[in-house]
Amino acid sequence: MRKSTLTLAVPAALLALTCSFASQADMTFFITSHGPGKGADLGGLAGADKFCQELGASGGAGKHTWRAYLSASAADGAAAVNARDRIGNGPWQNAKGVVIAKDLAQLHGENNLNKQTALDEHGQEIKGRGDTPNMHDMLTGSQPDGTAFTDDADHTCGNWTNSGEGVAQVGHHDRIGLRDDAPAKSWNSSHPSRGCSSEALAATGGAGLFYCFATD
Repeated sequence: MRKSTLTLAVPAALLALTCSFASQADMTFFITSHGPGKGADLGGLAGADKFCQELGASGGAGKHTWRAYLSASAADGAAAVNARDRIGNGPWQNAKGVVIAKDLAQLHGENNLNKQTALDEHGQEIKGRGDTPNMHDMLTGSQPDGTAFTDDADHTCGNWTNSGEGVAQVGHHDRIGLRDDAPAKSWNSSHPSRGCSSEALAATGGAGLFYCFATD
């Protein structure tokens, strides 16, 4: 009897492991498990996209084309770039197969993005308010509708090339404010950071993390 039980248990474990790998291969959304290490200096949009691609591959989803959910301001004759225009049309699902949004309208409306679903490339939760350290600030440089700001202020740490002076607009992946009595915060546009260095980002609850979406 014992031998029979073990025989049945092994295939069940293999099936669970196979399903896990399959889900990660089909992953089309994740939060970076860590930043490149230079605060909000991500090497510009190109550097951020490359980082998303590398992490997506490490999570078993390298078959996809990955883009960072980041906006960029108009500068040096180049037009502004909207985060929402960079990420395809959806649907997007996390490493466990949970759909966070079926399309751009839902993503920027009533989406399914929260601490339990906004996972990293390996399917792990990101620390949020109440955890140590709090890491719920996500770099976006975006307005709530996913577009770039149109004023003259810096909202992108010099279009993601500065790790010192400047400011980055961030969202809260856990949708929680900084106080118990604070209202729920936006996933993509909650407040500006205190600066662009790793230390400044950490001061408001961040770690230089950002969202990555598959465009295909």
